[in-house]
Amino acid sequence: MGKVNNKARRRIGSVVKQLLLIFMTLIMFFPLYIVFIMGTYYSEDIFKAMPILPSSYLLNNLRMVISKGYFQAYLNSIIVSVCSVAISVLISTMIGFALAKYNFKGKKIIFGFVMAIMMIPGQISLIGYMLEMRTLRLSSTLLPLIFTWAAHPLGVFLMTQFISDGVPDELLESGRLDGCSEPGIFFRLVVPCVKPGILTLSTLVFLWSWNNYVLPVIMINKQELFTIPLMVNNLSNSFRSDYGAIMCALALSVLPMIVIFSLCSKTFIKGIAAGAVKGEWEHYNIRSKNYGIGKKKLKKLEVQSGRGNDLSGTGGRSVGSSYVECGGRD
Repeated sequence: MGKVNNKARRRIGSVVKQLLLIFMTLIMFFPLYIVFIMGTYYSEDIFKAMPILPSSYLLNNLRMVISKGYFQAYLNSIIVSVCSVAISVLISTMIGFALAKYNFKGKKIIFGFVMAIMMIPGQISLIGYMLEMRTLRLSSTLLPLIFTWAAHPLGVFLMTQFISDGVPDELLESGRLDGCSEPGIFFRLVVPCVKPGILTLSTLVFLWSWNNYVLPVIMINKQELFTIPLMVNNLSNSFRSDYGAIMCALALSVLPMIVIFSLCSKTFIKGIAAGAVKGEWEHYNIRSKNYGIGKKKLKKLEVQSGRGNDLSGTGGRSVGSSYVECGGRD
């Protein structure tokens, strides 16, 4: 009877937890639902009562949004966000690798400088950055919105921690012993080991770049170069704000964010929480897939290197592992 009662209590507790989570999820999604519903209303009708059910003004709001150059702004935002992710992740990962795995004079000073920059609000350096872009004749282009992510102190800090915790020094030494170059070590060994960190940083940079408003409003003066925040702001003027069209544009612009975070949420949360230290066999699986080396050949290389069934030791590791890591070169 005691065991039956315990099982029943666990089931009841599980049901209560599930109901509580569903209720909290509905509360969190309710404001987003209201944004989508407001996009179907005429601007003046929004303030008559709380809009719960869809209205019939959606097509008119869509026409207004499209007439203001929404698709061009959408394309500009995608270009800026994707390029910002690429440049930020590449530079931050390379700097993080240097700070985590190399010893050189001034290393601590550089890391301290990066930490100090993180404490300075970005708005303080905004005027200097604007003058720099004007001197280089890059104002009124999309490049200033991308180059600002080239110096990303938070990205450097995150990748330094990921690489320091997730890439063992023995893995790098095995590659060097077999003649793998430093760029080869970085791209073939380090990058596969810190994929969760890269995805975490990519998600953050994409979100920040997509929602960035202050820098575009200062640097961009041409309507054909507007990003989505500027285009949404352009729906209002001195005489009237079309809140129905604004909500419709916001609802459309938030869809990529929902999709990206839904796809990357698991990895994003793991990356933020743990630092993602992968196991040795997972390293082997990643690299064997990347270089087309089958499981039998990989196992043969490990046996030849003296590794055998010793999964915890490092004996003979350099021959088998670095063969895979350096692209199968003898």
